[in-house]
Amino acid sequence: MFRKILIANRGEIAVRILRACRELGIRSVAVFSDVDRKSLHVRLADEAFPIGPAASRESYLSKEKIIEVARRSGCDAIHPGYGFLAENAALPRACTEAGITFIGPSAEAMEALGSKTAGRQLARRSDVPTVPGANEPIENPDDAQALSQNMGYPILLKAVAGGGGKGMRVVTRDSEFAPAWRDASSEALNAFGDARLYLEKYLEKPRHIEIQILADSHGRVVSLGERECSVQRRHQKVIEEAPSLVVTPELRKKMGDAAVRLARAGGYVNAGTVEFLVDAHLNFYFLEVNTRLQVEHPVTEQVTGLDLVKLQIAIAAGHRLPFAWETITPRGHAMEVRLYAEDPDNNFFPSPGKILSRHAPSGPGIRLDEGVYEGWTVPMDYDPLLSKLIAWGNSREETIARLRRALEEYTVTGIKTNAGLFRRILAEPDFLRGEIHTKWLDELLQRPAAVAGFPDGNPKPDRAADAAAIAAALWHLNQPEKSAGLSSSGQNASPSRWKQEGRRQQLDRLP
Repeated sequence: MFRKILIANRGEIAVRILRACRELGIRSVAVFSDVDRKSLHVRLADEAFPIGPAASRESYLSKEKIIEVARRSGCDAIHPGYGFLAENAALPRACTEAGITFIGPSAEAMEALGSKTAGRQLARRSDVPTVPGANEPIENPDDAQALSQNMGYPILLKAVAGGGGKGMRVVTRDSEFAPAWRDASSEALNAFGDARLYLEKYLEKPRHIEIQILADSHGRVVSLGERECSVQRRHQKVIEEAPSLVVTPELRKKMGDAAVRLARAGGYVNAGTVEFLVDAHLNFYFLEVNTRLQVEHPVTEQVTGLDLVKLQIAIAAGHRLPFAWETITPRGHAMEVRLYAEDPDNNFFPSPGKILSRHAPSGPGIRLDEGVYEGWTVPMDYDPLLSKLIAWGNSREETIARLRRALEEYTVTGIKTNAGLFRRILAEPDFLRGEIHTKWLDELLQRPAAVAGFPDGNPKPDRAADAAAIAAALWHLNQPEKSAGLSSSGQNASPSRWKQEGRRQQLDRLP
C-alpha cells in the first residue's frame, strides 16, 4: 500500500479523499491556490503546499507544479479527484515519468475512452449503441455547421475533453450555431485547456443513466449498477439517485454488459463511469466515459456498501478486486443533492462570501460530504459546490422523506444557496412519480412554483434560521479561541486565532 498520497484537487472531493487516506493509514498531502489557503482540505491534510495564484491554469491545472510538490513531499501516488486534471492524460504520463503512481486509468486508456470522440469510435467497434454524430473532433465550425444541417437540428455541441456540462451547447437552428460554437469552445478551453468540439444528434427528453464500473490490473471488470442522473439544469446534474425507477433487471444487465465490454476494449483500470441516454422505449445509447471518480459516487456507495475511493487506492496499489459482479445488488435507495453557493433569485449566479453560520443535518440515513466550515470565505474563482447531501432509505419514499427532513435542518447564513430548489423539486408530483428526463428541470423552472410558501420556488427569509445564526454567534463569543492556519513552509500548523472583536463583527453582520 502507499505511504503518502498527494490530492491534486480542492473542496469537498479533496476532503473526501484525504479522509479515506487517513482511514487506510496513508499520509495525505494537500495543494492549494492563494485563495484556498484557509480551505478545509488544507486544514485537515497532514501536509499542505501552495501552488500559485487563484487562476486554475496557474495552480490546479499546472501538472508541473503538482508533480514538483509530490516529489518534494515524498509522495508515491497522486489522486486527481474530479475536474481540473482528472481526465487529462498529461498527468498520468507525467506521473509515470516521475516514478509516481497515478490513482486512475493509464494515459492510453484515458485517451481511448475519456476523449468523447475516441470513446464513440471504440463504442461502435465494441457493439455498444451510440447516438448519431461526429466520430472525430471538428476543427472548422463551417464543417460542423454543414454536418448539423445534414443531420437536422437540434444538435448538441460538446467539448472533446469535457464533463459536468461545461463546453456544451444545444443548437436548434442555423442562426444559433456560430455563437454557440464560440461560447462552447471558449468555455472548454477555460475549463479543460482544450477548445476542441464535436457534435451529436440531440435526443428529445431522454433519461441520463450511468453505470459505475471498477476494473483491476488482473483482468477483473465489474459493474456496480446504475445511477439516475436525469434531473439537470443546463446539462449540469442536480440530483442523482440509485437505483433508477425505469431500469429493469434485464436492462441493468444489458447496460452493465455494454459498460464492461467497453472498459475491457479500452484496457481500462480503476474506477470509471459509462454514461448512457435512455429513450422512452428503454433503448440505450452510449454517451461518454468519465475516466475518473464521479461527483455522485456516494449514491453507489450507499446502495452497495462499498468505499469507491478506498477501492481506487487499492486497485492502483495492485490489489485484486475482492468481489465479482454477480455479488453486487443494490440495497435500498440513495439520493444526492448538490448544494451550491448560488443565488436562485439571480438566475443561480454564484454567491461567494463568508459563511457566517451553518447547521449541518444528521440523523438516520443522512450523509454530508463537504469542504466548508463556519467562518470560511467561499471564493468566486471556482465551481461554487459547497456540499453534497446524501440520503439513504429502505425505499425511494423513505429516502425522499429523509432528504426533505435534512434540507429543513440545513442552514447557512452569509451566502445564498440553492437549498430551496431541492425543497421545490422534492414536492413536485412528476419527480415523486419518477417521471423525469434531462430537460424536466429546465421546463419546471420556466413555470411558476406551486409549492406552498415558495411562490417563486425558493424559501422566504426564515426568522428561525436567523435566530439560530445569532445564537450560534453568541455561543462562539463565549468559547475558548480556536486556531487554524499554515506555517510559512506550507505545512499544517496551529491556526491563527479568531479575535473576539472579529466574532462581534460577525454577529453585527447577521440579518
